Amino acid sequence: MSTFRELVASERPLVLPGAHDALSALLIKQAGFKAYFIGGFPVAGVRYGVPDIGLLGAREFADAYRDILAVSELPVLVDADNGYGDHKNVVHVVHSLERMGAQAIFFEDQVSPKRCGHIAGKALVDTREMESKIRAAAGERLRPDTFLIARTDAREVVGMDEALRRGERYLRAGADGLFIEAPQSVKEMEQIARAFDVPLLANMLEGGRTPILRPADLETMGFRIVIYGISLLMRATRSMQETLADIASGELRLSGTGVGFEEYKSIVGMDAWSRIEDRYR
Repeated sequence: MSTFRELVASERPLVLPGAHDALSALLIKQAGFKAYFIGGFPVAGVRYGVPDIGLLGAREFADAYRDILAVSELPVLVDADNGYGDHKNVVHVVHSLERMGAQAIFFEDQVSPKRCGHIAGKALVDTREMESKIRAAAGERLRPDTFLIARTDAREVVGMDEALRRGERYLRAGADGLFIEAPQSVKEMEQIARAFDVPLLANMLEGGRTPILRPADLETMGFRIVIYGISLLMRATRSMQETLADIASGELRLSGTGVGFEEYKSIVGMDAWSRIEDRYR
């Protein structure tokens, strides 16, 4: 199986659906994707029932990420927020995620408490502070293949010029790739792609500030990594709402429209466990 770093070099582009729990990670693997993404926004809602506005720390996210990583051997990009502290915290987070199996990690330049990149009210750390965190992460990673992406939220806070300037400095500090969050038009996305000759990440967050584009269009533009981080979550949430309304109505019109019982058992590996049960009964 190819590593995340190898996939960034070979795929056109590398498309990463977002997993919000173990079941969604299983479905991504079974759908044939080569890698996937775990983000803080969906995990905060699914696991803890709270918005992604800095209410959770490294331990809460690590507990959730561990369960997801355990069910799939696919290479995964993990959201490490702002590192939850200073340089030693960043290194500790990198080591913890590497030991869990993460092959790629991104950090952002927000102050604590941080917020989802498409929610207003963000503030930035000094550029030099973020640079030193990147140097620490790159210099102390356990595996040289671990792919580190620097994210800046400067576009919304202070404008595109500062976002591009920070991107250049973060790359010089040792980042392998760059993620400029929340461009607000195709023109801005094209501007980002023209400015850098490194692996660029595009975040296709449904309902967010950035236009939703097809992977092929993003590759043509110059983006090598594309995450559809909440697409599964948004559809699953709507489906649950509709099912609950159907049950509350007493009509049960949706009964039987989901996956079948046998299909679900297959998804979660019932056959494999039954074979073990029979072999050692």
